[in-house]
This record gives sequence, structure tokens and C-alpha cells, in this order.
Amino acid sequence: MKQLTLCPSSPNCVSTQATDEGHAIAPFRYRKSRAEAKESLKAVVQAMPRTRLVEEDEACLHYEFTSLLLRFVDDVEFLFDDESKTIHFRSASRTGYGDFGVNRKRMEEIRSLLGDRL
Repeated sequence: MKQLTLCPSSPNCVSTQATDEGHAIAPFRYRKSRAEAKESLKAVVQAMPRTRLVEEDEACLHYEFTSLLLRFVDDVEFLFDDESKTIHFRSASRTGYGDFGVNRKRMEEIRSLLGDRL
């Protein structure tokens, strides 16, 4: 399985593949087919403000989220693992050091919005 980029030491990134408490976050699980789960995830993310799909392939999605005021860009990558029916992800600020928990909050909001749609 493809690996996500590792989080830097700074506290402005969360990843399901991180092992330390500051960066680690639980992945999303899906029961439907990968294609259906991917379409559900895309529908939720695209409904969020200031998002742009940058790259997509069979098992991967890469979005840019832009903050309202200072126009900071965060990169969010999703990686679908069909074997374990898991969506791994990484959400990280492109610049700066801290993010006031924005990346973690965003991913938990997506988790909540997805509900049982996967």
C-alpha cells in the first residue's frame, strides 16, 4: 500500500499513519465498494467551503483547503486501502508552525459528516 507523507515535527499535521499522540488520528472505515466510498467522501469534502480537488487516481484523493482570512493552504490526502476497507488520510498546513488544531478539527468534522455513508 502507498504511504502518506510523514508529518513534520511541528504541530500542524494529523495523519492516520503517524504513531505519536500529537499527530495520530483514527482512519475512516468503509463497508461499501471503494468507488462508492470514494464518491461519498468526495461529496462531503466538495460541499465544504474553499476546497479544491488537486489530484485523483483510483486509490487516492488530494485536496487543498484554503483558510478564509489569511488564505493559508492545507493539503489533505486520502488513501483508500481496499484490503482493510480503510481510508487513511493526512491533513497538514503548508506553512507556519501551529494550526490551533484546525487540521484535526477538520478531519473529525469530515468523519462526523460522513456518518454511516461509507
